[in-house]
Amino acid sequence: MDELGSFYGGLTGKTKKDFGDGAAFVTYVNVYNNPAVDFEDLGRVQVKAGERQNAIQAGDILFTISSENREDCGMTSVVVEQPNEVCYLNSFCTGLRFDEPTTLDPVFAKHLFRSEYVRQQIRKACSGVTRFNISKPKLLKVTIPIPPIDQQTEIAGHLEALDTRTERLLNELNNETALLEAQLSEFRNQLLTFPEKAA
Repeated sequence: MDELGSFYGGLTGKTKKDFGDGAAFVTYVNVYNNPAVDFEDLGRVQVKAGERQNAIQAGDILFTISSENREDCGMTSVVVEQPNEVCYLNSFCTGLRFDEPTTLDPVFAKHLFRSEYVRQQIRKACSGVTRFNISKPKLLKVTIPIPPIDQQTEIAGHLEALDTRTERLLNELNNETALLEAQLSEFRNQLLTFPEKAA
């Protein structure tokens, strides 16, 4: 990746009192939980005019830089669309911006960076004992495949279709589970409720 772009840091110089309202920023949990940034779940922070803070852009790859275990270190979230407002990155993450914005289809990238092939390399860039931190020089040595952009778009389309289908099936399964649990509870109450004996 060192041939493709460079890293930028998250928010700097902030204290607890700066958070709660103001400008939008992507939280650590947002990066950790979502292959693509969830713009419906942003934090808020006070950023004064003239502050030198880095705003995210479409196509950026966001990385968590610290975790309690190696497995969770270096999780990624891709900025698949341009934010509709200036949006910053939390201080516990770093962003990778490609020199050429069209290097990777952002939707392709969100699947690529969560693939085991790339995750395995990222985990090797993490070190620690009780707390694991990612080494940016080692992270820059991670190699990623870059198919022609039309192939990236085609692959992304297939993966998105599978993702949508999987999500739909999981929702159906959750709904079915909830119905079965309600039915079980009703039957249990019916079968295990006994009339009281007359005194």
